[in-house]
Amino acid sequence: MLHCMGVDQSNYTAWMSTSIFESVLALIVKTSTDLPPDVRVAMKAAIGEETAGTQSAQALSIIALNIDQAADGEGAICQDTGMPTFEVKTPVGANQIVMKQQIREAIAEATRRGKLRPNSVDSITGENSGDNLGPGTPIIHFEQWERDDIEVKLILKGGGCENMNMQYSVPVELPGLGRADRTLEGVRKCILHAAWHAQGKGCAPGAVGVCVGGDRTSGYVHAKEQLFRTLDDVNPDARLAQLEASIMGEVNKLGIGTMGFGGRTSLIGCKIGVLNRLPASFFVSVAYDCWAFRRLGVVIDAARDEITQWLYRDPATPVAAMADQAGVQRTGREVALRAPVTEEQVRALKVGDVVLISGAVNTGRDAVHAHLMKNDPPTDLQGSVLYHCGPVVVKDGEGWRVTAAGPTTSIREEPYQADVIRRFGVKAVIGKGGMGAKTLAAMKECGAVYLNAIGGAAQFYARCIDRVEGVSLLDFGTPEAMWHLQVTDFPAIVTMDAHGNSLHKDIEDASAVELAAIGAGSKAGV
Repeated sequence: MLHCMGVDQSNYTAWMSTSIFESVLALIVKTSTDLPPDVRVAMKAAIGEETAGTQSAQALSIIALNIDQAADGEGAICQDTGMPTFEVKTPVGANQIVMKQQIREAIAEATRRGKLRPNSVDSITGENSGDNLGPGTPIIHFEQWERDDIEVKLILKGGGCENMNMQYSVPVELPGLGRADRTLEGVRKCILHAAWHAQGKGCAPGAVGVCVGGDRTSGYVHAKEQLFRTLDDVNPDARLAQLEASIMGEVNKLGIGTMGFGGRTSLIGCKIGVLNRLPASFFVSVAYDCWAFRRLGVVIDAARDEITQWLYRDPATPVAAMADQAGVQRTGREVALRAPVTEEQVRALKVGDVVLISGAVNTGRDAVHAHLMKNDPPTDLQGSVLYHCGPVVVKDGEGWRVTAAGPTTSIREEPYQADVIRRFGVKAVIGKGGMGAKTLAAMKECGAVYLNAIGGAAQFYARCIDRVEGVSLLDFGTPEAMWHLQVTDFPAIVTMDAHGNSLHKDIEDASAVELAAIGAGSKAGV
């Protein structure tokens, strides 16, 4: 029977007993720590396009250094290692039950080694499994093919960019763009709106995978699958190839720039696929990914559990350094702050200032902020610096060591942040993507400031942490606990000051004008 199906029967037993644990573990570690060559090329181009001395140029220099540090030290590029998603192709007759278990074991081992952050949380209780295993984690999609080897592709897409995914039911009215109809022009408007909506919250410059059609579920799956394409490929459908190129040009004219600081590159990739749909439905699904575009794959010899080929990269080809030898250059205009911070120091700052923070910093994400609404803080927060960060930490003797520590998206804390500032005297909040009007008002009233760190730069910021002084609320799980850190010269940019100014609001408003101009141009062309 197997012979009639074109399968070599002599290998059937090997497929049934093969162990892919070591190969998958190697794939996970490399995906988390070493950015693929096509993404490096795109980011190198972005660096070359940006105007020297701008905030986006400063951010890109940190990103470049972080990419090198992650690869050299085999550390997580970004502390948010996301929801691991595997696409696996297996020979006919392969035991997918065994393979799934080995993939799960490899995920748990990579987490134990600190290459993945524990991200699997019970949706009802909020309890973190601690090993990235649980219902639905990791995501594994199997497909059979008529080959004797196994192909495993992996994408690590973090929560910040995952929250920027969008799905449109067309026709729909879009701010600044008008009505999007069930046409390629309507699809174009939906993608433009999704890219504009992400701003800096999705760690721009990003990439979008898009599905036109399908149902609500298959559309999102197929959109994410488009991110497995290389950034430099050309869509075989000429209509979609033209649309992809058009989107790239138009989004990069919006002026959103790196981290939403303003600049010339907001998008490094646009990949569009199509599925058939029901007559009553027309969905456009957009999967947004950040600059830390972690996606790799391997081909495995099914009989010997050996990697015979790496996808997206050639191990024999040396990887050129992203950053200059000198790394990040200081201008001498940086403002040194030592925590605890005074209101006088904060009110002297203005949007655009670069600060270097030293002293005590406390982390606090979603669970900590919700906790503070009903409880006193576990440490004195008067004059403190609060860092929106869920670090990767490992045990180091009797203590802890931070191995990755970039910022998380701050807008999730908007319902809480103003109250935390007013009640507990927090003077500086570090995060990425900015916050809203409620927080801005509290900062103006109380004398506090928002400092934008560079999203994804987990290795760069981990090197600014001298030590872990302690940890509170560890029962929330390591990403959500409050870590008490000592830092030296931790750099960030003032993007919301104590005078009511917000760079994020300014860039959003300016890019909305550009978006409306694109919309008006498309209407004029009809």
